[in-house]
Amino acid sequence: MRPDAALDAALEASDAAGLPRISVSPAHGKLLWTFARLLNARRILEIGTLGGYSTLWLARGLARDGRLITLEALEKHAKVARANIERAGLSSVVEVRVGQALAMLPSLAGPFDLTFIDADKRNNADYFSWALKLSRPGSLIVVDNVVREGAVIDARSRDAAVQGVRRLNELIAKERRVAATAIQTVGIKGYDGFAVALVLQ
Repeated sequence: MRPDAALDAALEASDAAGLPRISVSPAHGKLLWTFARLLNARRILEIGTLGGYSTLWLARGLARDGRLITLEALEKHAKVARANIERAGLSSVVEVRVGQALAMLPSLAGPFDLTFIDADKRNNADYFSWALKLSRPGSLIVVDNVVREGAVIDARSRDAAVQGVRRLNELIAKERRVAATAIQTVGIKGYDGFAVALVLQ
């Protein structure tokens, strides 16, 4: 992909602030942008902001009158994200809310056209349930890090993140209101993947 000053600066600022290097890859970011454009998304919800790298991709994909709400647990991360969003000229369309997502989600009013979940994995199933409540038929829900180097198929794993993803997969498999698939990826972030769920009803 072509160099992008705002996106590069967001990663550099996150590194400088000591944030963990767990932002989505550029290829995944471009995919999120593509999803937003395909949906002509006017309302996007992001659960897990970090330094705002994925936020920038999503916000750039918004429809002209669109808005994005992103939820971040830590003020340190939110401060970096807000600066990155402002530098990219997107402050007018992005709102960063700080606090525990499960405490904030009940106060949100749907529907959202697109929800991107990339927060603590142990709560993935709960985040997905809320995303579904806040969606409409035709909405898309994307969940990151659902393969975890293949560890999700190991039923003996006691890793909290792996168990969280397994609960998510079990929930989606039983949920008749969505059609979903998991896509495995290999790239600069290693072997992982993401789930994509289309809301049917």
